[in-house]
Amino acid sequence: MTSKERKRFCPVCKKESAWDGNPFRPFCTERCRVIDLGKWASEEYRIAGEHRDPEHAENDEINQTEK
Repeated sequence: MTSKERKRFCPVCKKESAWDGNPFRPFCTERCRVIDLGKWASEEYRIAGEHRDPEHAENDEINQTEK
């Protein structure tokens, strides 16, 4: 690697990997990409916000547009 190649740390395993030409970026490998996807799917990662019941979410959206 030349000194001009950009490198980043993989958010899963923390290994340094090339950014340019890496089809899995920001991850270092497909394995890390799949691990991250699995954490989202199992709700290990969450985005902060108000909890809404999915059954009532549609009614809430309708009520918001009527106001």
